[in-house]
Amino acid sequence: MFDHAYGNYMEHAYPADELMPLTCRGRVRGQEPSRGDVDDALGKFSLTLIDSLDTLVVLNKTKEFEDAVRKVLRDVNLDNDVVVSVFETNIRVLGGLLGGHSLAIMLKEKGEYMQWYNDELLQMAKQLGYKLLPAFNTTSGLPYPRINLKFGIRKPEARTGTETDTCTACAGTLILEFAALSRFTGATIFEEYARKALDFLWEKRQRSSNLVGVTINIHTGDWVRKDSGVGAGIDSYYEYLLKAYVLLGDDSFLERFNTHYDAIMRYISQPPLLLDVHIHKPMLNARTWMDALLAFFPGLQVLKGDIRPAIETHEMLYQVIKKHNFLPEAFTTDFRVHWAQHPLRPEFAESTYFLYKATGDPYYLEVGKTLIENLNKYARVPCGFAAMKDVRTGSHEDRMDSFFLAEMFKYLYLLFADKEDIIFDIEDYIFTTEAHLLPLWLSTTNQRVSKKNTTSEYTELDDSNFDWTCPNTQILFPNDPLYAQSIREPLKNVVDKSCPRGIIRVREESLRSGAKPPLRARDFMATNPEHLEILKKMGVSLIHLKDGRVQLVQHAIQAASSIDAEDGLRFMQEMIELSSQQQKEQQLPPRAVQIVSHPFFGRVVLTAGPAQFGPDLSKHKETRGFVASSKPYNGCSELTNPEAVMGKIALIQRGQCMFAEKARNIQNAGAIGGIVIDDNEGSSSDTAPLFQMAGDGKDTDDITIPMLFLFSKEGGIILDAIREYEEVEVLLSDKAKDRDPEMENEEQPSSENDSQSAEQIASRSQEIDLVDQESPEESSVNSHPEALSPVDTDSAASVSSSEQDSNPMENLETTSLDGECTDLDNQLQEQPETEEDSNPNVSWGKKAQPIDSILADWNEDIEAFEMMDKDEL
Repeated sequence: MFDHAYGNYMEHAYPADELMPLTCRGRVRGQEPSRGDVDDALGKFSLTLIDSLDTLVVLNKTKEFEDAVRKVLRDVNLDNDVVVSVFETNIRVLGGLLGGHSLAIMLKEKGEYMQWYNDELLQMAKQLGYKLLPAFNTTSGLPYPRINLKFGIRKPEARTGTETDTCTACAGTLILEFAALSRFTGATIFEEYARKALDFLWEKRQRSSNLVGVTINIHTGDWVRKDSGVGAGIDSYYEYLLKAYVLLGDDSFLERFNTHYDAIMRYISQPPLLLDVHIHKPMLNARTWMDALLAFFPGLQVLKGDIRPAIETHEMLYQVIKKHNFLPEAFTTDFRVHWAQHPLRPEFAESTYFLYKATGDPYYLEVGKTLIENLNKYARVPCGFAAMKDVRTGSHEDRMDSFFLAEMFKYLYLLFADKEDIIFDIEDYIFTTEAHLLPLWLSTTNQRVSKKNTTSEYTELDDSNFDWTCPNTQILFPNDPLYAQSIREPLKNVVDKSCPRGIIRVREESLRSGAKPPLRARDFMATNPEHLEILKKMGVSLIHLKDGRVQLVQHAIQAASSIDAEDGLRFMQEMIELSSQQQKEQQLPPRAVQIVSHPFFGRVVLTAGPAQFGPDLSKHKETRGFVASSKPYNGCSELTNPEAVMGKIALIQRGQCMFAEKARNIQNAGAIGGIVIDDNEGSSSDTAPLFQMAGDGKDTDDITIPMLFLFSKEGGIILDAIREYEEVEVLLSDKAKDRDPEMENEEQPSSENDSQSAEQIASRSQEIDLVDQESPEESSVNSHPEALSPVDTDSAASVSSSEQDSNPMENLETTSLDGECTDLDNQLQEQPETEEDSNPNVSWGKKAQPIDSILADWNEDIEAFEMMDKDEL
C-alpha cells in the first residue's frame, strides 16, 4: 500500500508538494484552485517526500531512503516566496528533516548505508528553523500563524504578519521539533522560543477550570474562542506537554500536563464521548458534535497510563467507523454525520497501535485489518489513495495529504510488525505529532536551556495524586486479554442503538395579560407586517441582502423589555439552529455516478446533484446502464437519435430549457435515466456548492426516470471514457456500491495501452460538489452554508429564501434518527401541508432537527449567557 502511494507520488507528482491521485498530477501552490487554509501546508518544498523520509526506514526501505535523502538535498529549496503555516511547516517539514536526520545517523552508525552522510539534513533543518524564528516576534512570544519563507513577517512583499489570532495547538506544538533542533545543533535559541510560547499559554489558561481555549490573540493573550476540547485547535498542545517531559525530562511539563488532564477528565470526558465545553463555565457543553482529530486522544491516554477511558473512546470511534467505513470529519453525539469528508486521517490508527502495544489484545489487530481493508476497498485509486469527499456516498476528493504517508502507513506497519521486522529499536525514539522519530538520547545532550520550574510561578499545584513514572503495562494486563474486552463490551452497540431522547415538554409560559404567545422561528414570515413588528419589540432587525437572503440581527438593548429581549434571544437561537440544521443536514444528499464498465470496475465515483422530480434513488433501486449522447445535445426538443438512447442513460447538456423538459424528451425517446452535464466550461466541484435540479412549476409526476447533474469537469470524465472505449456503463445510485471483483478478474484490459488509457481517464475523475449558479431558463433551490455568521456579541442568522413571502418553517417535523428509533413521546403534531410545500424555490429543507435537541442547545446557550460577566459578553 505504501509503495502504491509513494511510487505514484514520485512518478506523477514529484517535486510537487502533494499528489492529486484522481488527476495523476502534482499539486503546486498557485496552479490549482485555492483551498484556503489547507494550502498553507504547501511551500513548494516537496512536502510529501520530506514527510515520508523516516517512514521509508521504518518499513525497511533503506535503499529508497538513501535515494530520497539525495533527492531532498539536490532538489528542495527552502527559500521560496510563499506564505506557509508555521505549525504545518514545523511538524511536517522541520519534523521530517529531523526524523530523517535521526535515522540517517543511526544507519550510518550501523555501517552499511548512508556512509556518505554528513548532517546535511540537519543543516537544512537549521536553515528552516531560522526562517521560522521571525514568526515569534510578538510581545507574548506566541508565533504568528503564517510566515513567508523568503521575506519573513510584515515586509510588504511578505504578504503576511497582519494576523492577530492563532490556535492553541499552532502555538503549543513546537517544543519537540525546536528543542530537538537545539539539542542536535547546540543553538539554544530554538528551544528558548518554543518554551516561551508554552509558558505563555500555561499562564493564560483559565485558572478556575485549568482549561485553555481554541484561539488566542497573539498580542494581548486574550482568548478569542473560549470553547475547549481535545480535538481540532487544541489537540497536540496537550500531546506535546506530555511528550516534552518524556523527551526533555523537565518536570514542569509533566505538572502542566497532569493539571490539564485532570480538568479534561473532570469536564470534557463524558465516556465514551469527549465534548467541548466553555472554559469559564466548564459544566456547559459548547457543542453537540465531535471532530475526527480527537481520535489521537486514546493514544495519548495510553502514554499517560489511563487505559480504561482510552479503550472506551477508541471503541466508540471504531463503532462509528464500522458504520461509515471511515471516521467522518465531525459527527454528532448521536453519531450522525456532521461533516462528511475524510482526508485519510491517521489519528485512529495511531491510537490503535498504542492500545495494542499496551494491552497485547489481538482485537486491535482486527481493528487494524478493518482499516486496511477499507482503505483498499474505498480509497485506493489507480494513482494512489484518494481522500473521501463524502463517507456516505463513497465519492472521492482529488487529495492525498503528506501525513497519509508520514503517519498512516507507519502506524499500521508497526501495529503488525514483529520486532525482527524493524531494523532498529523503535523504543529508543518518541513520535512527534506527525509521527516523526526523535531519539530519546537528546534529553542529555546540549542542556544549556534553563530548566527552572516555571509552572510553580503561576499556581499552587497539588500533585500528590500525580504519577511520576509511566505505568508498567505488564502489570496492568497480567496475561488477561479479557480485561480490555470487558471494557469494550458495553459499547459494542453504542452507535447502532443511539436514539434521540423522547421529546422534552416545552416549559409552559405564563402569557402576559392579553398578549399573544411569543413568535417562534418556525412560524416566521419575512413579509408579515405583524411578525416584523414583533421582531422590532424583541430587538431583532431584518436586513434584505442583495442575493435574496434575509439576515436577522438582535441587539438586546433595543428590545422593548427584558422579557421581549429574552423572547428575542430564544427566537434567534431557534432560527440559527433550524437554519443551520437544514442547511447542513437536511438537504437532499448528493447522489453518485459510478463508472462500472471495463476497465474502471467502479473505481471512479462522481458525486452528482439530485433532481426534485423523478424517482428518489435513496428509495428506489439504482439504475445501471450504458450511456449515450442525445441529439440535440441540449435535449430541448424531440430527440433525433431515439435508437441510440433507447434503453440507455442519456447524456444531455445544461441550458436553453428547463431540466424537466429535458427529462421528458429523453424519457419519450426510451432512455432509462439521464445525466445533465453543466454547460459552464471548467465548472468543477472544487469551487461549486450543492444544488438540486428544480422542476418547471408544473406537475412532474409524469417523469419516471432518474435524473442526475454533473459539472463540466466531471462530466468530461464520462465523455473522455466514451471517446476511448465507446461503450461505457454507469450506475446511478444514492451512494457508491462495492466494486465487482469477479467482473474485474474476468475482464482484464486487453493491452497495456488500455490500462494506461483507463488510468489517464480515471485520474481525471473528481468528486462533485453541487453548483449553486443557475441559467436564466432554469430554476433551482439554492443553499448558502455561509449564511450563518454570528459576529461579536450580536446574535445573527441569515435565512435563504427565493420567495420571501414563503413560510420557511411551514413543514417543520421531528423525526427519529435515520428511521432507527420509533419510541419517541407522542407529543408532536405534524404541521399541515400547504401549497408552499411544493414550491421548488423554497430553499429550506423539508425536515427540521428534533425539538428536544433544539431546546437542549438553546437552554444551554441561554444558561451560558446568563452566567457570563458583562466583560465576557
